[in-house]
This record gives sequence, C-alpha cells and structure tokens, in this order.
Amino acid sequence: MITLLRTAWERLSLYLPLILMGLLALGTYWLVRSTPLLMPAEQEAPTRHEPDYLMRKFSVKTFDGAGRLKSEVLGSNARHYPDTDTMEIDLVHIRSFNEEGRLTTATASRALTNGDASEVQLIGNARVVREPVVDKAGQPQPRMEYRSEFLHAFMNTERVISHKPVELIRGSDHFTADTMDFDNLDGVMQLKGRVKGILVPAAAK
Repeated sequence: MITLLRTAWERLSLYLPLILMGLLALGTYWLVRSTPLLMPAEQEAPTRHEPDYLMRKFSVKTFDGAGRLKSEVLGSNARHYPDTDTMEIDLVHIRSFNEEGRLTTATASRALTNGDASEVQLIGNARVVREPVVDKAGQPQPRMEYRSEFLHAFMNTERVISHKPVELIRGSDHFTADTMDFDNLDGVMQLKGRVKGILVPAAAK
C-alpha cells in the first residue's frame, strides 16, 4: 500500500508544475476578464477654420480707454473665424485713428483683419489713404495714397507693405513699383522692381 501511494505521489509530483501553471493561467484570465476597461482619453477635435458668426451690411466701432473712436469697419458681408480671431469682409471700408488722432482710411473688394482692425490685408482694388496732417515738428505732411491689388496695412504704426505692383501718390508726387514697404512714422520708403517716379518741385506746387 505504501509503495502504491509513493508511486502515485511521484507521478503527481511530475505533473504538479503543469497543474500549477494551468491554475495560474486560469486565474490571470479571470482577473483580466473581471477588471473594468479604462476608457481611452477623448482626443480633442481638430480646430476647423469655419466661421462662428456672419454679418450683413454692418458697422463695427472700437474705442480706446478714453472713449475716443479708434476704428470703424463697414462692409457688405463679414465672416468671423474663431481659430485665428480674424474677420473676412467683403466690400470693406475702414476708418482708423492713431494715438495722435490722425485718420487713415482703407477700402478694398475684400479684406482680412485681426481682432481690433489694427492690421488689415486688403485684396482687390486695395486703397489706403492717410489724410494730410501736421507732424510733431509742426511741418505739414501731404496726403498719402496707396493703390494695389494687395496691400497689407498696419493702421496704428502707419506702415503699408505689398508684394504686388503698387502705386503711391504723395501730394503731387507719383511713384510706381513692383513691391513696396513704407513706414510713414520713420519716413522710410523701400520700392523694388521696376520703379518709376515723378517728383514735382515744391515751388511748382
């Protein structure tokens, strides 16, 4: 009898590791099945360049801290894009006053402006006009007008740039060029490409 039990135990001990491994595998399987699945974190939807509101035949005014009119934007249609905080405007007309109260106007078939209309891209029949003023030194500055199919106007700093052919009229003087970068506050104008100009002597004005 003892011999039979010893033989049976020896045979069982041979298969004991396999039995334990099987039980361990069953336990692991049960644990995986019983554990609740963690929900994957929801990915944010990619921001789309779509308008969040539209306007028709509108006028929008902005004022500075003292309540003075800073800018006025008029247009036939407008679309605001929240992802870039820009507004696309059809048949745009903009009036902008800098800190000294100097008026600059801009018109075009279409425009793209930033939130406060201090930076405007004018597209199609673009025209920017700065009315004649007297500078800080008391010297009169003539009327300035820029014309092109594209003008990028920085209204507060009185800078106008264009990578397309441009026409510049300063008082009685007249210039044309392929590209332009004009900083009115610094009095620096860069004209490149085929540059032509007509300067009228002061005595003839």
